[in-house]
Amino acid sequence: MATRQARLDAFPSDAERPEGRVFEILCEDHVGTYALPFHCHWRDDDWWSAESGERIDAKVVGWRKPPGS
Repeated sequence: MATRQARLDAFPSDAERPEGRVFEILCEDHVGTYALPFHCHWRDDDWWSAESGERIDAKVVGWRKPPGS
C-alpha cells in the first residue's frame, strides 16, 4: 500500500494550472488519499470534472498532467 507521502510525490502539483488543460487529481479525506478515476480541469478558482462538468467537492492535495500529454 502506498504511503501518503509516496502518493503526494507522484502528484507534483506544479503551481501552474492552465485553464483548458486536463489533469489527474489527488484528493484526501478522513480515510486517506485517493486519485479520482476521471480527468479534471481548473477554472474559476476550482476543480471541475472534464467528463460531467460538475465541480469537484473534495479536498484536492495534488495534481499532475496525464501520461502522454
